[in-house]
Amino acid sequence: MPDNRDFLGKGFRFPVSLNLNGGVSTSALEENVRQSIFIILGTAPGERIYRKHFGCRIHDLMFEPNNPLTAARAEIYCEEAIYKYEPRVSKVKCEAKANADEPNRLDIRIEYVIAGKNDAKRNLVFPFYLRAQEEEQDAAGANGKADQ
Repeated sequence: MPDNRDFLGKGFRFPVSLNLNGGVSTSALEENVRQSIFIILGTAPGERIYRKHFGCRIHDLMFEPNNPLTAARAEIYCEEAIYKYEPRVSKVKCEAKANADEPNRLDIRIEYVIAGKNDAKRNLVFPFYLRAQEEEQDAAGANGKADQ
């Protein structure tokens, strides 16, 4: 008798790793969906040769300040990408906040429901690192010295 969750599929585990038998590890069902979301958010548009539009525009925010405006844009970009590239989920809600311990880290909490199921909400946190202000100043200083 087929499982009513078969539509969730099966694929390579992310990140790719070897199993105990020396083969490539796989993931299935809800775990495969969760890993797929990480792949979508971790891929910048244009990064894949044959799927140039695949990915999340959050990477455009890499050099932006870690403030509420950047967080709001990150939320929108993540929701757009998940809805566009992950048809197995619905009711996606993203909430981004600056990490209190790391000033250049934006934590994006993502809640979603597996489509076609009346499950409880699932969630994950995607850490996104912005370039630190000190790194920008150091890079600008180094570039200025090289020009002299």
